[in-house]
Amino acid sequence: MAKLYFRYGAMNSGKSTALLQVAYNYEERGQHVLLAKPEIDTKGATQIESRLGVTREVDFLIPAGGDARELFRQERERMQRRSAEGLIPADPIDVACLLVDEAQFLTADQVDDLFRIAVEDGIPVMAYGIRNDFLTHAFPGSARLLAIAHALEEMKTICRCGRKAVFNGRVVSGRFVFDGDQVAIDEGALGGAPADVVTYESLCGNCYLEESGGRLA
Repeated sequence: MAKLYFRYGAMNSGKSTALLQVAYNYEERGQHVLLAKPEIDTKGATQIESRLGVTREVDFLIPAGGDARELFRQERERMQRRSAEGLIPADPIDVACLLVDEAQFLTADQVDDLFRIAVEDGIPVMAYGIRNDFLTHAFPGSARLLAIAHALEEMKTICRCGRKAVFNGRVVSGRFVFDGDQVAIDEGALGGAPADVVTYESLCGNCYLEESGGRLA
């Protein structure tokens, strides 16, 4: 039986790099994969970007409220048509795996769609994302993945102090902030001046508490 996998980690733990490596491994063996990510992740537009500089276009975006399983079905059928028409240089093909980046931005219903793709459609699904936001609250997509994924794998990274990083601190124009919307990706995303640059830093528990003044939520 195909499974739903959730590979999670703090920022800079190499999730996108790992996803692109998995895609490469499949394709090196003559198998075909589909790549997707939530539309809300505007960083990189229609691409998955690795911090190592590797990028790749996704096959489809998942809009807020969209039916992830239906979008997958449409893209799967498109791939099969291209194969049948000889546009893909291979025998009639099917999707070997669905790879989803930034899965924390999915809704709980969309994660359920991924589960059905694995269980009912028989296609393995590998979802990559972070568990918690900058206030240590679980993202809806991550919470659902932690609840129903067949397999969980933590991808580790280190804090600036050398300890294991488990939290994601939000930095705006060089300063840590602990108030605001759960999702802030672009410059100016917090409603400030266009020059407001939103970045994130992976922190261990000690450094997070130090920066937040002891605040966890």
